[in-house]
Amino acid sequence: MKQDAKDVKLKILDAAKILFARKGFEGTTVRQICDEAGVALALISYHFGGKENVYYALFDTFAPDFLHTAYELKDPEEDLRSFIREFVRFRMAEPELINMLQQEVMMQSPRLEKVQQLLFSLWLGLRHILQAGRDKGCFEYDSLKHTMHFVVGTLIFSRISPFLDPVFGSGEPQAGKEDSLESVVSYTTQFIFNGLKCRS
Repeated sequence: MKQDAKDVKLKILDAAKILFARKGFEGTTVRQICDEAGVALALISYHFGGKENVYYALFDTFAPDFLHTAYELKDPEEDLRSFIREFVRFRMAEPELINMLQQEVMMQSPRLEKVQQLLFSLWLGLRHILQAGRDKGCFEYDSLKHTMHFVVGTLIFSRISPFLDPVFGSGEPQAGKEDSLESVVSYTTQFIFNGLKCRS
């Protein structure tokens, strides 16, 4: 019976993730989630207590494994490489969560504060890496606040999408090798490290 409840909750979360990413929080109804999940309407209230709790449960359930990584900061460059790699891996594995995060940031929604709390340790780890890198002379920047915004913006918003396809036309290669995990990690790392004036 416990396994059944767990399966139902996961069905609800999987359905909600798809719908929230596609339609946004406001554009998604409890009925739509239940229809997508193939479960009775009352089960969202029973298991989660409402749509908003389903939303937050997604970030709890599918949060990146490296969310609470403790960096030693002996080698901030390597720590930052690791951070970028793990974030890109998360971004590629959970595109719906990234869509949801983008929506919350752009809309400055009432849910953003709670989402920030759920991801607080992730951003705090990045801040420590950037500070240690500057202190050790690895990174060069003036404002930690602005640098954090640029790095986080690059990580969250730099996803290949069809939006810019018309700019490139048919001469640009289609999705494939250059969109592999290794390639995306490499592009992202190079861009961020160039911004930090890190030459290694």
